[in-house]
Amino acid sequence: MMTLSPTPDTEITIACAHQRAVLSPWGASLRRYVLVDGHGRETDIVWGYSGAGQKKGGQGDVLIPFPGRVADGRYSFDGQALQLERNDKEGPNAIHGFVRSLPWTMPHADTQAVTFEISLDAADYVPRGYPFSIVVRVTYSLDAQGLSCTFAVRNAGGTAAPVGVGFHPYFTVGIEPVDEAEARIPAAGYLEFNPQLAPTGRVIAAAGTEWDYRRFQRIGPRRFNHCYLELERDATGMATASLRDQKSGRTIDVVMDRAFSAIVVYTGDAIAGAPRRALAIEPMTCATDAFNHPDWGLKRLLPGETFGGSYTVRARLS
Repeated sequence: MMTLSPTPDTEITIACAHQRAVLSPWGASLRRYVLVDGHGRETDIVWGYSGAGQKKGGQGDVLIPFPGRVADGRYSFDGQALQLERNDKEGPNAIHGFVRSLPWTMPHADTQAVTFEISLDAADYVPRGYPFSIVVRVTYSLDAQGLSCTFAVRNAGGTAAPVGVGFHPYFTVGIEPVDEAEARIPAAGYLEFNPQLAPTGRVIAAAGTEWDYRRFQRIGPRRFNHCYLELERDATGMATASLRDQKSGRTIDVVMDRAFSAIVVYTGDAIAGAPRRALAIEPMTCATDAFNHPDWGLKRLLPGETFGGSYTVRARLS
């Protein structure tokens, strides 16, 4: 394992052919992903940042052990009632897990890939409402297909643990605001939220609503902050969400394997000073508030069991 004492400003660069990605062991975050032409000109694929002080709206965060919100920060697991810290500025909820503002170790790094690792110990997280021990690895790698992100979560404790995994990248096709871009979201349903952005428990069929994006359509003025479910997949089991600028031909595909059962789509309207700059397409292994709705994809990880998956970002400039 490489010795590293990361700060919020520590950054690692990987590269392959015409691509470059900037990652950080602080939160295992994705900070930039660009395509580079023969003249050295860079085209941003991810709306990113450099230096922790520049981060906005959860850019590039890893969301573990719960992505999205847990209503009122409360949940029950195996008969035990638990209370998480309520740290959501939009309402009295817990949001986005524990690991996005912590230093991770770096077991491996080379020119084209980097692996980050972190352990959560039950003894440290009992007061925070998560009395479970897990070890998490996240690997970013570049190849001819694009940028891939692979995760593995292992239950290092002696009891079953609830686990959800999510990622929070924002994507750009060079249009600001993002209104004139087109999106495609391969999902037949989405969650109804209450005014505090916690699910009511109702899954709404997308068909016939303005939020049905199974075919490309313009984002327009719609304020996305939606958790989509019932993902539609190709013959290989992959679900692909996309963002494109039809005029330039620039297209970004986010290709998710079967580990992911939900996608949050967010236009960033609440980001102070930078609303609607890009579109967050957030792969999630479970829906928002799955800690209270286990049938929405929550993983019940047994002692010693490992849960993993991956998504890939593929971009075309024309």
